Amino acid sequence: MATMTLFSRAAAALLLTATTATSSSPHRLISNKSLAVLFVATTSARAFSFAGGNINNRFIGSRSAFGSQLASGRSKSNNFGSGGFGVGNSLSIIANTRGGGIGSSSSSIFSRNKNRSRLFSTAVISDMDEVKLAASKKGAGEKLAEMRERMEESGVDVYLVPSDDPHLSECVPAAYMRRGYLTDFHGSAGMAVVTMDKAYLWTDSRYFNEASLRLDSQHFDLMKQGQPKVPTIPKFLSDLATSHYKEKSKPLKVGMDAYVHSASFAQDLNEAFEEAAKDMEGGANGGATTIAEIDTLDGKSNMVDSIWEGRPALPKNPFRVQPMEYAGMAVTEKVFKIRSDMKEKKATLTVFSALDDVAYLFNLRCMGDIETCPVGIAYATISHDAVTLYCDEEKVASAEVSEHLKAADVTVQPYQNIVSDIISHLSPNVGDKVWLDNSRSNYALSRVVPKPSLIDAQNPVTPMKACKNAAEMEGMRRAHIVDGAAMAHFMAWLENAILVEKRTVSEVEIDEVLTGFRAKQPGFKEVSFPTIAGVGPNGAIVHYRAAEDSDLLKHLDDKTPILIDSGGQYEYGTTDVTRTWHFGKDGGGSKFRDLYTRVLKGNIG
Repeated sequence: MATMTLFSRAAAALLLTATTATSSSPHRLISNKSLAVLFVATTSARAFSFAGGNINNRFIGSRSAFGSQLASGRSKSNNFGSGGFGVGNSLSIIANTRGGGIGSSSSSIFSRNKNRSRLFSTAVISDMDEVKLAASKKGAGEKLAEMRERMEESGVDVYLVPSDDPHLSECVPAAYMRRGYLTDFHGSAGMAVVTMDKAYLWTDSRYFNEASLRLDSQHFDLMKQGQPKVPTIPKFLSDLATSHYKEKSKPLKVGMDAYVHSASFAQDLNEAFEEAAKDMEGGANGGATTIAEIDTLDGKSNMVDSIWEGRPALPKNPFRVQPMEYAGMAVTEKVFKIRSDMKEKKATLTVFSALDDVAYLFNLRCMGDIETCPVGIAYATISHDAVTLYCDEEKVASAEVSEHLKAADVTVQPYQNIVSDIISHLSPNVGDKVWLDNSRSNYALSRVVPKPSLIDAQNPVTPMKACKNAAEMEGMRRAHIVDGAAMAHFMAWLENAILVEKRTVSEVEIDEVLTGFRAKQPGFKEVSFPTIAGVGPNGAIVHYRAAEDSDLLKHLDDKTPILIDSGGQYEYGTTDVTRTWHFGKDGGGSKFRDLYTRVLKGNIG
């Protein structure tokens, strides 16, 4: 009987492209020589960990017991490793920036149900699916025409639409998927730049393929970030500002929502404009000529919101307490450590904007605010005499969370008070200093802090998260043990379906069954990211997500390889596992192994 061959993530996507491309495929064949030198990204580490506690014998009695579970499966390999987890009128704008089965042989796990919870599958309707549906109701031309009407009314020449939310999250709630709505490109990275006569999308190499397929090329130009002759956005806008000033003798007005751009990006943009002004003829006098200005349109809604009918509301799901057995360090201990670091920095207030920083600091988790991420929408600050959590009251309404925060002497303030409180902190004493990491904080927060009062440095939570305590490390181990057990069951099921039952299995069914096995493990909450199950050329689509009604949907058999990238969020840890498998005779043949080996060598080299 043929056995399945397992491969690591290394170069899997380009390998699949090379070996399965057809004349109708958007992917072209890659030569053996080219494959040998290609460098392909491996699985990205997840930025956030649940942390964990001691292994409970009720779940898995010992490592040997776990080994016996693997041995009992049909899999011919024990390669089950997994990796990583997973100022103007500033106050008037904040409110406007917030959106106000598995087959017949597996019915014992769960039955197909369109309304089942998303924790059981990433193939059900998601936040992104809803945004895709909304985006498809209007063509790109119609949306851009409406945008340009708003731009003209507001007096801006350019408007920037990034992927971010106010916390600069990689994954964002549906209410902040503005770039996805405008462009119909839904990758996690990219920025749209809209002028009065053109529109552009910048994205990185992970999404060149997807963006080229999703964008309406009659209305959007794809700017392949990092490629030769493709300028950065600051360079592009500074060049545009130069030509605009020469033609009209007035500055280019660049509109943006200060809450969804990093402070560091705004700084880069201003510096690019200043340098371009110096380079202009007649601008050598220290660059006194202003050729471009950033306009944050304070008091006005985000321009995409003004054209987005039925934009989703901002989620307000409740926090839950992360037990000490998993956190390993009390909130009061963390605050004490941060205050010690603040004294060394001579900081009187530290601001935390990133959602994982806030969750870690307060030992809080949340499910539902951001799909597959256990974080809740909130800010935090620490001074020498106060610790404050800024969030909607619904999030801390439970008695357990309320008591947990009270015990740590944490004050809860409305989400929108963060900017006014920073200003208030600085008002009485000019000697006060605010520690705020510009690379992890939005421009709306940073711009209210005068430069002499700003300490722009990595915030103290970042290294604390990076150095795991004993409980967190044990939680990581435990998560990978139970997740490994789920993977073993899944691999046995899949091998049986392909090689014994001799049937094909759709990418959607693979997603559902795998998630079903994870859901049976103790402490499972949800998947750690939407499962990527790509058969053949679909494995080359970064962050591919199978859907029943998609033209791209494929079925796995013993003649094509599959890439599966998946993981689980458990109470005590997060997993991220990527494997490439082939169930064909002799592991897909010598050509498949040769191509794979060449790409692997390219990674190692």
